[in-house]
Amino acid sequence: MVPLCKEAVLAIDVGGGTQDILLFEPGKPVENCVQMVLPSQTVVVAQQVRQATAEGKPVYLYGNLMGGGASGSAVRAHLRAGLPVYANPLAAKTLHDDLTRVANLGVQVIEGNPPVEAVPVKMGDIDLGTLEAVLAPYGVRIPNCVAVAVQDHGESPGESNRLFRFRHWQGFVEQGGDIRRLLYGEIPPYFTRMLAVRRDVPTAFLADTGSAAIWGALEDPWVARHREQGLIIVNIGNQHTVGVLLQGWRIWGLFEHHTRLVSEEKLGEYVARLRSGTLTHREVYDDEGHGCFIHPGFRQSGEFNFVAVTGPQRAMAKPHGYYQAVPHGNMMLAGCYGLVAARMHLQNQ
Repeated sequence: MVPLCKEAVLAIDVGGGTQDILLFEPGKPVENCVQMVLPSQTVVVAQQVRQATAEGKPVYLYGNLMGGGASGSAVRAHLRAGLPVYANPLAAKTLHDDLTRVANLGVQVIEGNPPVEAVPVKMGDIDLGTLEAVLAPYGVRIPNCVAVAVQDHGESPGESNRLFRFRHWQGFVEQGGDIRRLLYGEIPPYFTRMLAVRRDVPTAFLADTGSAAIWGALEDPWVARHREQGLIIVNIGNQHTVGVLLQGWRIWGLFEHHTRLVSEEKLGEYVARLRSGTLTHREVYDDEGHGCFIHPGFRQSGEFNFVAVTGPQRAMAKPHGYYQAVPHGNMMLAGCYGLVAARMHLQNQ
């Protein structure tokens, strides 16, 4: 395969359970590049909060807005245990965009210093300092170019964040659906999680985890050979499942759901009806998913029969016989490969 990129890139794909890391170096076989799968920062934060809960101590959340999931669940459990939670305004937005609703949960949002007995817990999706410290004994340095993928629902005061996020997807498909546009140098102002990463890593390029995984799956030669005729790619993550109709570089349609609500049977039905163009937004949304949109110009014509699947929960797809994508021999780094390939595309523009 052609080189992924002309420069060294640190790619970090932040998921609900893991953060997948690739330090890509041009001129070196990808197999020899530094690769790691570590717990995501939301899992790390959750562990720290649960430890404070077990010790009966208050916690103080500081730092940056980050992904919720495990961290938010741990904070809510801490509050249910009758223990105080303090947070600075930016860290508090991890729990909800509306700080009034955060306060109503019982979190004390403060600008100043917390009580001295509170256990400090640093919030943020990216911790380059710790990563640098881990790699330094091996003589490995962090390159200047950093690309990060996170799932950003977007700031949506007074509106369902599921609907808000999916409206962004729909607009993208309506405007041509070119996945090569999904690595952001300039971040849309409503993507507050991406902006938070940019505050911590000012030079970072950002992408959505779903689009990074889709592009990364195309680094598998068997998947790539079906791109022009049209195929379906499904990324089954720890928290979200995204399935797309892709032809060339264009996404013609997609659905997004929460993985915990997708059974093996439902997955097969969704994929079949995505292919036929009959899956609707209402049924996915009413099932507590994000939604579905298929471009009116999509016409199913016997193509899109090949289905590739990736993601840490991809075992759910095994009964359907879908192809298990293994880009560069490592499925867990699909998002990272997508980030590096997207960065090369930006270089070549």
